[in-house]
Amino acid sequence: MNLENKIAIVAGATRGAGRAMAIKLGEAGATVYVTGRTTREGISPMQRKETIEETAELVNDSGGEGIPVKVDHTDEAQVEKFINKVNREQNGRLDILVNDVWGGDPLTEWGKDVGDHNLQKGLQMQRQAVQAHFITSHFALPLMKKKNAGLIVEITDGVDSEYRGNFYYSLAKVSNIHMAKAMAEDLKDYNITSIALTPGFLRSEAMLELFGVTEENWKDGVKVEKHFIASETPFYIGEALKYLALDPDVRRFNGKTLSTWELSDVYGFKDVDGTQPHWGNYYKENVEK
Repeated sequence: MNLENKIAIVAGATRGAGRAMAIKLGEAGATVYVTGRTTREGISPMQRKETIEETAELVNDSGGEGIPVKVDHTDEAQVEKFINKVNREQNGRLDILVNDVWGGDPLTEWGKDVGDHNLQKGLQMQRQAVQAHFITSHFALPLMKKKNAGLIVEITDGVDSEYRGNFYYSLAKVSNIHMAKAMAEDLKDYNITSIALTPGFLRSEAMLELFGVTEENWKDGVKVEKHFIASETPFYIGEALKYLALDPDVRRFNGKTLSTWELSDVYGFKDVDGTQPHWGNYYKENVEK
């Protein structure tokens, strides 16, 4: 099985999990529209060096077709224009939508209560991590409904509605989970599957830099954060998404919140280093206690 002739959008594919998920869809043969705000012509407020063009090239190298499109998903007009482009170029077809827009790391003030946290940063986090997701879904879903098929994946952090240590961060991530469940209900008369998907402790480019390590010596990061030993690369969630997209019975997960570690048990995939990180077990044994 493969994803040849399948059309995917990974919204927020400039780096991290988004980039890895786009690459893995390409690896299975999909055409992947990779969106973000940083291009070779200009960077976003994230001030990161990764670009959507690089992601598209990596999709091509993996065996798929990567199409970079600069989109600010908080801007309704830009999103509508983008979806119209996909509609024209792919004859109305859209099979997979991944809502991965985030950009909330520099907006989160850990250790500050709701009344002390910068309000504008908190509101911007909701625009990017919540509003951007349902704006994109609003314009993209009609393409799936016409075909009576599709897979929507909301990328989140965590598998439940428990507090995540910061009011605005928690609100955003729990909202992603509920959006997946709500869309599953709204679309139950269509053959469209809506799920939420979370990584474990994600070893992204930004996290590696934060801990002063590279992927080659990442274990040295435990000197800064001991739980980093249980981290996983972005390609782990990329594998999870790929297997979900290839699964002919993916609809059994409709409305559910899934994790990389649970899906690695279901599908048997591994991280790039051949391991199967299980953040769920590690958290219970080493963090929760």
